[in-house]
Amino acid sequence: MKIYVVDNGGQWTHREWRVLRYLKVDTRIVPNTTPFEDISDADGLVLSGGAPSVASDTGRMGNNGEYLDRADFPVLGICAGMQFMCGHFGGTLGPGSTPEFGGVEIEVRSHDDLFKGLPDAFKVWASHNDEVKTIPDGFEVTASSAGCPHEAVACPDRMMYGVQFHPEVEDSEHGVDLFKNFLGIVDSARKR
Repeated sequence: MKIYVVDNGGQWTHREWRVLRYLKVDTRIVPNTTPFEDISDADGLVLSGGAPSVASDTGRMGNNGEYLDRADFPVLGICAGMQFMCGHFGGTLGPGSTPEFGGVEIEVRSHDDLFKGLPDAFKVWASHNDEVKTIPDGFEVTASSAGCPHEAVACPDRMMYGVQFHPEVEDSEHGVDLFKNFLGIVDSARKR
């Protein structure tokens, strides 16, 4: 299984790569300016987080739009990666009513896909000013928190998934399990 981690300038991109390596995945970090042809052999893609407001500055998000349009494999967007994904498909972004920095308790709304087998509520690590204000058509909210109604989204028909928080950070409970569930989605897609 091969998964590329797209570097959008996030402070924890290397941790996403490290979790995937720990899970015995063939992975590497690639700049977000990498041509799609150079990553088209992927089985899955992780769009990393980024600097503040990077998702709404499309110039700084490189080729993420092309990756989303051309990917025929599952994509996981983390923080700015999720924000860009939602904005790209027609959702809206904006400043969070309550910026989240630190531990946040999320409530899981759907135990399908990324949250399969996980508790109804658990603590995660968040670090964002902006958030997804409205989700795109075809997407559903899969987790929320008191301060952020769209902590996680999914569009299974497109094999697109996003989390506003950082599962790669040790302070996030069940972060490795979430990555394992993403790998399960990738594995199922490979078998189709």
